[in-house]
Amino acid sequence: MAFTNSSNDNNKTSNDERVSIEAANETTPLLAASPVAVASDSVVAEAIIEENESHRPLLQKPEDKPLPKLQIFLLCYARLIEPIAFFSIFPYINQMVQENGHLEEADVGFYAGLIESLFSLTQMLVMLAWGRAADRWGRKPVLVSSLVGIAISTSLFGLAHSIWQMIVLRCLAGIFAGTVVTIRTMLAEHSTPHTQARAFSWFAFSGNMGLFLGPLVGGALADPAHQYSGTFGGIPFFEKYPYALSSIVVGCIGLTAVASSALFLEETLHKSKVPKPNTTNPDSEVEAGAPTEPALSSTLDLLKAPGVGIVLYNYGHAMLLGFAYTAIVNVFWFTNPKLGGFGFSSLQISLFMGLTGLSQAIWLLVLFPPLQHRFGTNGVLRACGIAYPFFMVIMPFLNLILYQGTRATEIVFFILAPILVILGSGVSMAFTGVQLALNDVSPSPMTLGTLNALALTITSGLRAFCPVLFASLFAVSVKKQLLFGYLIWLVLAIIAVGFTVSTRFLPAASEKDYDRVVEEDDDEN
Repeated sequence: MAFTNSSNDNNKTSNDERVSIEAANETTPLLAASPVAVASDSVVAEAIIEENESHRPLLQKPEDKPLPKLQIFLLCYARLIEPIAFFSIFPYINQMVQENGHLEEADVGFYAGLIESLFSLTQMLVMLAWGRAADRWGRKPVLVSSLVGIAISTSLFGLAHSIWQMIVLRCLAGIFAGTVVTIRTMLAEHSTPHTQARAFSWFAFSGNMGLFLGPLVGGALADPAHQYSGTFGGIPFFEKYPYALSSIVVGCIGLTAVASSALFLEETLHKSKVPKPNTTNPDSEVEAGAPTEPALSSTLDLLKAPGVGIVLYNYGHAMLLGFAYTAIVNVFWFTNPKLGGFGFSSLQISLFMGLTGLSQAIWLLVLFPPLQHRFGTNGVLRACGIAYPFFMVIMPFLNLILYQGTRATEIVFFILAPILVILGSGVSMAFTGVQLALNDVSPSPMTLGTLNALALTITSGLRAFCPVLFASLFAVSVKKQLLFGYLIWLVLAIIAVGFTVSTRFLPAASEKDYDRVVEEDDDEN
């Protein structure tokens, strides 16, 4: 802690000294019992301060202030809405595109991928605007208004009767998908450096729960006139709009998040404002914990900081693999086994996507923390890098089994497929691992926001082009039966090998262990 200079140090205690005295009173029971004796004599106060400073480690743990559980829960619930809205259409998007566009089966993947790419491209273009709006008008109004927009646009999507209508409504949903930026900011402002990791673990968990719930709701409620003919059969509205029920229910879920956020969430913008120190008066009070490190002059300087470039690259590479797999797996499951897929129904697709989301949530929330504690962030990322190429060849391997078309191979398929999907979902730990690595290589707390903004821009950009690129490659691979329809999986396996290599170059800075560093500092002192 730095002490301010004053011409009358012997007559009064500076502001920084008062902070140190308060810290001594809080951490020393005997002094806490008699604070008057400490504050009444400046000589005694200075002696106590010097004694405490001499035994204080250079790196201290931040205040272990508990997370506001209700606020974290409400933010995580609001976090559910974007992935539910994004993934709920996956079980039926192929059928909807085929019916609305009167397309051949081999051409479905391109248009389905195009619709999803435009959602993410629109999201990328407006993300900075949402962030600036949140800084100007507050986090809560921006979050609530974006949730309202997602709920309405998602509800209308099921009423589309042409591909162009689907594109327009999906882009409208992308415009209002500014929730993820605002929620990340509010989580950071509700937590301390010591509790931030736990907060963002629940953030990741809620995102995966959205991946789990979205396909279940979308697939279970799609085309109710035929799925549940006893209840919805003969109702003209559901026969004319077979996907309206699914989208309306998802929109209603979004409205519950609107209500809970509007009524119970607290505004956090005021918590992030730090008054500037008065340079003309060295004794002027500065808020405790205010950042003192100079900010880097430009984004380019930040990218040149030690370790930032390679960690940001690994972040993008991990996201590329995740988006590429997501872009084609539901089309692959929909495709006939003779063409290289599984031939699943909408309900089967939703069940398998739900199983994937649930498995990823368990890996991230239950298994990732002890693995990261034992092997470190870099160790987990490198293990995921080794596993990723094998994960990419699971699907064509399972197709080879299903392709035989016998009752025995079908039984073997439905035994192996869930097991391999559950085990393979462990590669999702890479997504949380790269986020932790990114936090650790940030040159200072003042640059962490910019660094995360760069990462989110990369994420949105990748999600914008990955669906159309890889879905198109899948469509060509299937239509022309390139490498028996498996060419796309070979491409993904090669990209995964690239991630295996890139994780070997992760810097030591991304292996930072806060508790271990503090303990070593304690030993030295």
